[in-house]
Amino acid sequence: MAKTPEQWLEEIVPQKKQAIFKLFLGYAPGVGKTFNMLSEGIRRHSRGEDVVIGVVETHGRAGIADLASKLETVPRRQVDYKGTTFDEMDLDAILARKPQIVLVDELAHTNIEGSKHPKRYQDVMDLLDANIDVLSTMNVQHIESLMPTVMNITGIQVRETVPDWVMQRVNEIVLADLTPEALQTRMRRGDIYPMERAERALGNFFKPANLIALRELALQQVTTAVDRSLESHLEKEGLGKNLALRERIAVCVSSSPAAQYLVARAARMAHRIDAELFVIYIDIGVDAAPEDQRTLAQNLRFAENLGAKLVRSQGKNVAEVVAQIVREKHITQVVFGRSAQSGWRRYFYLSAIHKFLRDAPPVDVHIVTQEMK
Repeated sequence: MAKTPEQWLEEIVPQKKQAIFKLFLGYAPGVGKTFNMLSEGIRRHSRGEDVVIGVVETHGRAGIADLASKLETVPRRQVDYKGTTFDEMDLDAILARKPQIVLVDELAHTNIEGSKHPKRYQDVMDLLDANIDVLSTMNVQHIESLMPTVMNITGIQVRETVPDWVMQRVNEIVLADLTPEALQTRMRRGDIYPMERAERALGNFFKPANLIALRELALQQVTTAVDRSLESHLEKEGLGKNLALRERIAVCVSSSPAAQYLVARAARMAHRIDAELFVIYIDIGVDAAPEDQRTLAQNLRFAENLGAKLVRSQGKNVAEVVAQIVREKHITQVVFGRSAQSGWRRYFYLSAIHKFLRDAPPVDVHIVTQEMK
């Protein structure tokens, strides 16, 4: 049976492998997430791509409403709940329309009871499964694992959250950034909330200390996403060389009480050059005794308290395993420790260092010696 022109075209035109999920992340209302999302949607529409708005919340902002008017909007679905009518994003209508790209504001939004899904991020997953690219927005305080941290910073319990696995699905993350000072200025002008709400907000959530801390959380999320993207690229391209753009210091520890000295020394080094700190423990089967386990736990807890990232692994050859971790984590400096040794102990120690240098990518190695009392 002869193929139709459409069937031939389907075979010739490359098929898109996976929908792209792009997130505009902010640290507070008013930093420009929705503006940036709409601006990208308009740019892509001007290039001939099929872009629609699934939902954009203007919150009375004339500038956002003006931008949104430049794109096609899929009408919202009306949902009756307890005698009140609510407008929700119409997921089925978007799927039927099947655009190339859809804009979905406020990813953490909770849908009205009676909707297809309880949460908007679940609607987004359906859109991605239908091979539709999604541009979305969210503030960092809505990431589920950050709830305790945000509560500690602001004293506010965040009710609407997005699971961390959703963040893992994000292909591209863009930080919508604004200095806390500029954000407070926008607040005082009434650009974010009506004037009667502005002063109250400035004395609560929008206090400088809160904004600075939340901005730091947002920056950390973007850094993590960039690192994940770099590691994926290196793995895909088969690149073995260390391409870390920021210094990363790793210190190798054991159950020895001297390990805390090493961690503290490495932490000071990391602080001086604004480097990330990793603490590596390789289980070679010699720390099974209860006392060793207690000391090891204390050492690792001490490392976490200093902001280190823990990396635990197993193996028979410490040098080989550490070299592999250094390669995978793009470590740039490694700290080894030893007590004053002589004779055959000193020989085996230096032999292990030599094996590490043979197997590891190019890194700086620091050997810290201390007397054991």
